[in-house]
Amino acid sequence: MLWDAFPSALDLARFQFAFTVTFHFIFPAFTIGLASYLAVLEGLWLWTKREVYLDVFRFWLKIFAVAFAMGVVSGIVMSYQFGTNWSVFADRTAPVLGPLLGYEVLTAFFLEAGFLGVMLFGLGRVGKGLHFTATCLVAIGTLISGFWILSANSWMHTPAGYSIAPDGRFMPEDWWAIVFNPSFPLRFLHTITGAYLTTAMIIGAVAAWHLLRERLRAGMAVPAERLNERAKVMFSMAMWMAAAVAPVQAVFGDLQGLLAFRYQPQKVAAMEGHWETQRGAPLILFGFPDMEREETRMAVSIPRLGSLILTHEWDGEVRGLKAFPPEQRPTNVPLVFWSFRIMVAMGVLMIALGLISLWLRWKGRLYTTPWFLRFAIAMGPSGLIAVTFGWITTEAGRQPYTVYNLLTTAESVSPIAAPAVATSLAMFIVVYFVVFGAGTWYLFRLFGKTPAAHESDIAAEEPIRTAGITPAPQVARRGASGPGRHTVEQRG
Repeated sequence: MLWDAFPSALDLARFQFAFTVTFHFIFPAFTIGLASYLAVLEGLWLWTKREVYLDVFRFWLKIFAVAFAMGVVSGIVMSYQFGTNWSVFADRTAPVLGPLLGYEVLTAFFLEAGFLGVMLFGLGRVGKGLHFTATCLVAIGTLISGFWILSANSWMHTPAGYSIAPDGRFMPEDWWAIVFNPSFPLRFLHTITGAYLTTAMIIGAVAAWHLLRERLRAGMAVPAERLNERAKVMFSMAMWMAAAVAPVQAVFGDLQGLLAFRYQPQKVAAMEGHWETQRGAPLILFGFPDMEREETRMAVSIPRLGSLILTHEWDGEVRGLKAFPPEQRPTNVPLVFWSFRIMVAMGVLMIALGLISLWLRWKGRLYTTPWFLRFAIAMGPSGLIAVTFGWITTEAGRQPYTVYNLLTTAESVSPIAAPAVATSLAMFIVVYFVVFGAGTWYLFRLFGKTPAAHESDIAAEEPIRTAGITPAPQVARRGASGPGRHTVEQRG
């Protein structure tokens, strides 16, 4: 039959989940960091009374609202696929993963939903303390959401605290062991710091674009003092984050790699491109893994460095892929190999960006160095690229299992025909590119708006709006004096 030439239902279901989760994850990776950034901005405004922090807060608040909504909408599709394409997996893991995902809704989603409206629309309508509390709770909610989602995902990599019932279902025995499974703590730290770096790279790129555009319009010799103050605040904070967090992220990544070397050696062998078990293994920088010939062709490597990194010994033993049966190896070694290198390359560039920013800050040229501003603009998507290919490395390296060493992907798929999966996949692709294409276009429009000072004085408007009275022009303007304020009070 003609259909026999097309991919199987398993391949289509895997591609559909990979496609939708890739679209989904870029939004939480951005909004987790952005929510915390907004809380810091509002806290700095309340502490220092500098209006520039409030202006920057308002600039990014609109962007957060759009990105948050897109993340929620794209996430709904994931649960839909568990029921349609992965029903066997859903049934067998439900006693463990069901409560974890339920806790995410109860403790995180309800918290975010409860205070998101106050955060988005309450500025100037509720007290400053209440609004700041709402902003902080939304930021905490995003972190709690990441906690439960990453706990569930990590359990699939390093299952613990379970027993297997006669019908094949995973039954919980120790919830502490399930939630805090061996790979979860480091995965959580690595992912959250990655989200913060993703946000910093985007904020830094937007700020650098506005600074560079202003210099081109006003003349490249314009001093830093005359540049947009709000853009400078954004850029400075983003570069501090890059300088402080990017090296820490590299340490977390190395520790997670050591953990994977212990619990998922096949994945690490694919990441490193090692086929033979050897002592004093080299670090392969580049090469072309060949699954048929079971070798990495044209490898460019550094002797013994692979063993030093993975075992902290010059002659440490590193197992290669040939040490495992073919059915236990990752199904796409080149994908794991190159995804890992793209993630590492982005991390190295972010570290370089942070270090250069420290040197330029010390020289007093952070805002006035055109080539560095262009570098920061080019680095805008680097965080999204890093987290995307990091997840590809993690999930493709886990194959051929959904629950590592216990439940294969082939066993997890629903008994569904390939044409049905292909139809839903085609619909997802069309809808995603239309809806999220439009949303992304609107985000870029918001990025392009010049961050400007706002006219209204929140401190003056709060008591008036609480009383249900429209503020008079002389009160709404900054610097309104006593007579104008008394006039409004008399009207009340």
